[in-house]
Amino acid sequence: MYHAIVFFPLIGFLIAGLFGRYIGARACEYITTAFLAFTALIAWGVFLDGGHAERVQVASWFSAGDLQVDWAFKVDTLTRVMLVVVTTVSTLVHLYSVGYMEEDPHRPRFFAYLSLFTFAMLMLVTADNLVQMFFGWEGVGLASYLLIGFWYEKPSANAAAMKAFIVNRVGDFGFSLGIFLVFVLTGSVAFDAIFGKVDAIKTLSFHFLGYDWNALTLACLLLFMGAMGKSAQFLLHTWLPDAMEGPTPVSALIHAATMVTAGVFMVARLSPLFEEAPNALVVVTVIGGITAFFAATVGLVQNDIKRVIAYSTCSQLGYMFVALGVGAYSAGVFHLFTHAFFKALLFLGAGSVIHAMHHEQDMRNMGGLRRYIPYTSAMMAIGSLALIGFPYTAGYYSKDAIIEAAYASTRPGHTLAFLCVVVAAFFTSFYSWRLFFMTFEGPARWGAHAAHDHHHDAPAVAHSTMAHEADGAPGHTEGVAHDDKGHDIEPAHKSDLVADDHHGHHGDHTPHESPLVMTIPLAILAFGALFAGIIFHNRFIGEGMDAFWGHALAHGPNNHIMHEIHEVPALVSYSPLIMLILGFVLAYWMYIRRPELPGELAAQQPSLYRFLLNKWYFDEIYDRIFVRPAKDFGLFLWKQGDGRIIDGLGPNGIAARVVDVTRGVVRLQTGYVYHYAFVMLIGVAGLISWYLMSGLPKGAH
Repeated sequence: MYHAIVFFPLIGFLIAGLFGRYIGARACEYITTAFLAFTALIAWGVFLDGGHAERVQVASWFSAGDLQVDWAFKVDTLTRVMLVVVTTVSTLVHLYSVGYMEEDPHRPRFFAYLSLFTFAMLMLVTADNLVQMFFGWEGVGLASYLLIGFWYEKPSANAAAMKAFIVNRVGDFGFSLGIFLVFVLTGSVAFDAIFGKVDAIKTLSFHFLGYDWNALTLACLLLFMGAMGKSAQFLLHTWLPDAMEGPTPVSALIHAATMVTAGVFMVARLSPLFEEAPNALVVVTVIGGITAFFAATVGLVQNDIKRVIAYSTCSQLGYMFVALGVGAYSAGVFHLFTHAFFKALLFLGAGSVIHAMHHEQDMRNMGGLRRYIPYTSAMMAIGSLALIGFPYTAGYYSKDAIIEAAYASTRPGHTLAFLCVVVAAFFTSFYSWRLFFMTFEGPARWGAHAAHDHHHDAPAVAHSTMAHEADGAPGHTEGVAHDDKGHDIEPAHKSDLVADDHHGHHGDHTPHESPLVMTIPLAILAFGALFAGIIFHNRFIGEGMDAFWGHALAHGPNNHIMHEIHEVPALVSYSPLIMLILGFVLAYWMYIRRPELPGELAAQQPSLYRFLLNKWYFDEIYDRIFVRPAKDFGLFLWKQGDGRIIDGLGPNGIAARVVDVTRGVVRLQTGYVYHYAFVMLIGVAGLISWYLMSGLPKGAH
């Protein structure tokens, strides 16, 4: 059963990848989608049936000295939860892609990559040991590189794919060091063996970088470094927004169920280690809180509909790590579970908007779409309500539990994390309603409507003007919008929001609903976004929590956080609702009642606006500190080291001297006999001279 869940996507990848050109794109779509649908049904059956934890042996992988690595599945509640999340979202993304990628000539390759991505993630979440987890971890990174750079004709897509790959290598370096240290401490990489030796190693020290560290704390910090890269936490987050260069279904897959949740899953899986390393958990808590706040601030001013949702993902991942850091592991995984539904819904809904708008992504060129695509607007509204934690939606249960856990915790850093997540809740409500109002409400700002409703465009024009000012930053491209197919769109500040022929909205080309194959996945995800919290909150974080989780997550003797969240003050419990209401009121006031206000604020605070629009200038800072020196160093090694020294003194230098000698010798080949006789005489004279000057040989008379 578990073999089928893991290997069916691999079979789909092989069929589409090897035989796609022979069986055709349509067959690849049907086969890969059918395999994923089958695995999702099995995963849901396994999840709902529950059962005891078990280990499923697949094969003996390899052994090297004391290192013995098996290929096996660790099946417990955490695994079953992740199997449901991965297979459900992947299936719906496959189905959605049948309609979204209809016109793409490379669909077999696309669906092969999707299935490879899913297989790698399933390998990661079923891993029985750290090496197998690392195999899936790197497989997800490879597949994400292929999918982000799927339209490889676009330089921006290639750059984004390489950026994601390289930034993740930074985190993976720490992750690999953490695996090595765990093996040194325990002599094993198997989870059960490692967890059984935690008490014996928690007091050991390890000499690293000139200091003596608590060995377990150091190991957990190195492992968390990998999670920071894969889950786009503060400082290693820069790859996530650029991943929007891939097709929209890829964005949903990366941001909802697979790549970005890998770090959260890893920390949850290794919670018995982290629970005994409280200093490492402080770092997890603080980084999570800062990430939630930072990403939410950047999302306030983004104009690309997909980038707003991308920064929302980054912020919500911060929430998950705050929960893990304060010991509320079940709340963190519950938010991972609910987040998969509403975030996939938002991304696929955004794809439906982009499809309706003929590949327009800039919200400044939208508006009034609710009258034309009411179904999509309703789905986006449901996703937004779940994201902001509207009462009784999926996000309401998981997000509120995290905020209450951050307050109830007594661990260092919890106060900072609590303040960050509460403020982030306010920002989340604001930018979610800002997205909805700019896209679906107000006057239409596309096609002929832009000219007729020009007097309504004050906020968008002001935003565009400020964006144009921000374009002076190195490497900044916010002033020019790009559609989801990679075509450049006329900058809004130049066109004054009057769409050109590229947008296709002249005449009768009005926005339209997506085909059924794209709208059915939205309905399924909307059901999860509305009801997943109501249905499952008792199992994940309620009275049935202990029986549901069993030993899948750590629950130390001093960890009572999930019980203490019920004792927080009423103001703390109601703080998410208060922030939700404040964010809605402010967004409604600024984008419906006073639409000129955003432009005025941007003009009054140009430095702050540019600071947020340019994402706190992290890309520019990293470009100056790391990218340019690396390029300059590489250029030096190429031109001076390789070209001048190695090639100049080595192969090229020797070859050049040989050529010089041969050129001199060739000059002797004149064809005249007297020239050859003259050379012979010179040779004879030289031989005699050498003989006379060196003296007679020994014994000569």
